[in-house]
Amino acid sequence: MALAPRFAGQKLASSSIQPKAVHTLELYLDYVCPFSAKLFKTVYSSPLRDALLQKYGDRVVTIFRQQIQPWHPSSTLTHEAGYAVLKLSPEKFYAFSEKLFEQQKEFFDVSVVNETRNETYKRLAKIAGEVGVDEGKVFDMLKISDKPGEDGSLNSGNGVTDAVKVQVKANRLVGVHVTPTAVFDGVVINDISSSWTKEQWEEWLEKNVA
Repeated sequence: MALAPRFAGQKLASSSIQPKAVHTLELYLDYVCPFSAKLFKTVYSSPLRDALLQKYGDRVVTIFRQQIQPWHPSSTLTHEAGYAVLKLSPEKFYAFSEKLFEQQKEFFDVSVVNETRNETYKRLAKIAGEVGVDEGKVFDMLKISDKPGEDGSLNSGNGVTDAVKVQVKANRLVGVHVTPTAVFDGVVINDISSSWTKEQWEEWLEKNVA
């Protein structure tokens, strides 16, 4: 869990590591949630991004936590694509996420109901290809075989299933349910809203970042 800077003295660290903590802002977002898309656009695709990286760059770490919302079946598939990008080209993750949020309606329930799982994966892999990730490798990591495994298994998942399990477990421990959810230094901040403007974010950061 994140450690607020005022509690930095609690860290047990070797002499080669300064006992310093920085603020951690965790944003729990779902690729097929319109409100998540709105918040992502404000944080990543506006001048607020520069403020987080420059003005607050030495005091705040911002983390995009992938939050699967199971009542939308395609949510799992979109996040699996995100994990594939993280595995193959982690530096492309935010660019991929921006593209996917822009096209999120193409993965809403009505948009995927008549296609197979692997067909949805192909479309997601294509988006990854648009930001410079190897489209073929992404699809190979996502696709589900229609043949039993060597041990006869019929439910063995794909190349990112383990990553999904780890992230889902971590998110459950925090108790996140709705998206978007913001967590600052390990504490859920209910005041933060997807409707916040850049100015409202900057006012909040000025008040809360030491």
